[in-house]
Formats: sequence, C-alpha cells, structure tokens
Amino acid sequence: DLREGGCLCGKVRYRVSGRPRTAAICHCVSCRRASGAQSVAWLVFPLEAFSFVSGDPAGYRSSAEVSRTFCGGCGTSLTYQHDGNPDSIDVTVASLDLPDEFPPTRHVWLEDRVSWESVDDGLPRFERGSSPG
Repeated sequence: DLREGGCLCGKVRYRVSGRPRTAAICHCVSCRRASGAQSVAWLVFPLEAFSFVSGDPAGYRSSAEVSRTFCGGCGTSLTYQHDGNPDSIDVTVASLDLPDEFPPTRHVWLEDRVSWESVDDGLPRFERGSSPG
C-alpha cells in the first residue's frame, strides 16, 4: 500500500504508506500564498508513514508553529507540519504520482476563501480548521 510522489523537476521524491487520516482542501491565506494557488488539497498521514526517498527538500517556517517543505529547484510545495501535531505530516495531493486515488472529503478555512472559487461540490465545509465553529 505504498504511494510515491515528488516535485515537478523530479529532484525530490517521497513515499507514503497506508491510508491518510484525512483529505481536505485548505483555503487559508498561508496555504494560498505558500502554493501560489487559490487553495491546496492536503492528505494527513501519520509521520511514520512518510519518508523522503531522494533529494533534499528545502524547508521554512511559515509561522511560529508551522514548517513546510518544497523543492529548492522547482519550488513545488510538498509537506506541512504543525508543532501541535508532531505525529502527523500533511502532503500535497497534487504532488502524488496518482492524486486521483485520494479525493478530498472536506473544505477547511473557508473564511479565507477567495470569492471567485466555487466550493459547491457537496463536501462538508468548515469556516476554520476541520471542525464546526
């Protein structure tokens, strides 16, 4: 049950195993700016289910509690880790070799959504985070 993914230029590759804990489309300002897209689809895996298998991703702290990785060559956004959830890692769905295997199950941080993005797909919607309120 292994899946692989990586960046646009192929320099950085990773592997995940098992099923994700959740699959969400995030609309927060931080994800939008980090990716240059109106929203980002993420899969959350247990940290032990993830590994980089080639290349050395660049990293940065996008806030006091959040670390992100990306390819230093082509810029592809790869992972997100929150210090409050040290046993989890979020992986960008679009960086997987077979992203169609993991459709989203919810929209999060809709309070930050750009007005022209349609989210009328019937998925649960959360104004903040992944829970009501």
